[in-house]
Amino acid sequence: MVISEPPMLKHAPVYRYNRFIRPMFLKVCDTELEVMAVMREPISWLGSWWRYRQRPFMAGKSNATHGISFDDFVLAYMKGNKPGFADVGSQFKFLESQQNGVGVTHLFRYEDQPRLQAFLSERLDVTLNLSRENVSPDIPLELSPDVAERFRRKFSEEFDLYENTA
Repeated sequence: MVISEPPMLKHAPVYRYNRFIRPMFLKVCDTELEVMAVMREPISWLGSWWRYRQRPFMAGKSNATHGISFDDFVLAYMKGNKPGFADVGSQFKFLESQQNGVGVTHLFRYEDQPRLQAFLSERLDVTLNLSRENVSPDIPLELSPDVAERFRRKFSEEFDLYENTA
């Protein structure tokens, strides 16, 4: 099953899965699904958003990052009231288990594509031939050590979750 629309379900965090998708499968198929997710290293994840929002089609939009350094992007992300260009959510919140116990069954690091693809190939009994799509511009990430340390401290749960991902 592929959910491509609406975007709020296409990229469903655990809480939306629990609210919309899980009840449907319970009612229609009388089954509890396993949940697989992929997490990116937190600084790399923010870098991906920063790069994505520098793509040409973003020019002139309020959430574009043209002319904004990666340091400034991360500093803005750390604010309580984030400006639109830095309001990209949280992987920790996206993957957070629910009060009823529903959570991610299989969590993979984005950076470990061989392990992720081996899991999918085995579970789906297919040979994967993946190409890279929706690729952001190749712009080097330059994050000052001070900002990186502040980010690691403020969002330690993001790093803890990533570090505990097999």
